[in-house]
Amino acid sequence: MNGVDALEDVAVAPQRRIAHLDMDAFYASVELLRYPELAGQPVVIGGRRRQRDEDDAGGARGHERLRDYVGRGVVTTATYAARPYGVHSGLGLMKAAQLCPDAILLPADFDEYRRYSRAFKEVITGITPVMEDRGIDEVYIDFTGLPGVDADGGRTLGRRLQASILEHTGLTCSIGVAPNKLLAKMASELQKPQGISIIFESDLPSKIWPLPCRRINGIGPKADARLAAQGIRTIGELARRERAWLGAHFGKSYGSWLYAAAWGWDDRPVVTESEPVSMSRETTFDRDLHAVRDRAELGELFTRLCAQVAGDLQRKGYVGRTIGIKLKYDDFSSVTRDQTIDTHTADAALIRRTAGLCLKRAPLERRLRLLGVRVGGLVRRDAAPAESVPMFPEAGQKR
Repeated sequence: MNGVDALEDVAVAPQRRIAHLDMDAFYASVELLRYPELAGQPVVIGGRRRQRDEDDAGGARGHERLRDYVGRGVVTTATYAARPYGVHSGLGLMKAAQLCPDAILLPADFDEYRRYSRAFKEVITGITPVMEDRGIDEVYIDFTGLPGVDADGGRTLGRRLQASILEHTGLTCSIGVAPNKLLAKMASELQKPQGISIIFESDLPSKIWPLPCRRINGIGPKADARLAAQGIRTIGELARRERAWLGAHFGKSYGSWLYAAAWGWDDRPVVTESEPVSMSRETTFDRDLHAVRDRAELGELFTRLCAQVAGDLQRKGYVGRTIGIKLKYDDFSSVTRDQTIDTHTADAALIRRTAGLCLKRAPLERRLRLLGVRVGGLVRRDAAPAESVPMFPEAGQKR
């Protein structure tokens, strides 16, 4: 190949275009399909699931108001009509009731959300096969080289995805298309709901740098406060700092990442398949429980969590060696303990025994508000060492 041919190949090579697709207020939007009369009203999803047989049968559709809620649950999500009141995911429902007492409160229905999640992802892979699943309501998609993408940066393809998802599920989504994952995720937040934002490298100064540093996925509240203390509040202000200066103030590794993120550099690929590293289950109690006085209730909940984790592992075909627990106390402090065993397992009884040993190593003087069980170090069951079998005893089999 001569020099001219090489230059021509470079000139026609498709530019990398990555999309981040984020469903709009996903849980709330699924509930509005069930209760269309609530459209446009402030609706909060959270708390424990309750029976809906009467509602789903078309009977009296009486809805609880947030002002009447009493308990310790948190907001899972809220409709856009509720958000101007300051209601957001993770907020305690009692606090949300103070901010927006007239909001409708609906319990979360994760079985239904998972069903819709599978449905919208099937639509996406039918149009754009290179998709990375990032959770129940968001994905990354590789638009690079697809027909028409070079002409408009991916806008037409994005609109097609939005229309197809709406047609097949009744749900809306927002899409950001950019040269990489980092910028695509930020772009998808620029025009919500049902928006589409196209970002090129040349748009960095006008569209990305004016945004607050918290918009970068990976800058949390603590890092943001440290940046603000140094007079850095926007991404543009972050980009103007020298890499060496950031390394000196935030550590070499994180400082280098901050510098790269501010300049929109990210070479992570879109990964179509990824293996989970752990599976866990946890529950927040309706009231604080004491390890001694509420031993029976805690024991029952603990056993149930272990059985649920074991069930998740078995359904998905995984086994693990590192078993751990998580405790959150009445002062909101938390601890974790774990133990690695000799064999991979998905057996509920073995998980329960090992988690129990972890529990004995944790402080239990304070009352508890949350208990969790985790199994890590996962491998697929068919890839586990032979000495790890049997892991799923047959019915009636004794160990």
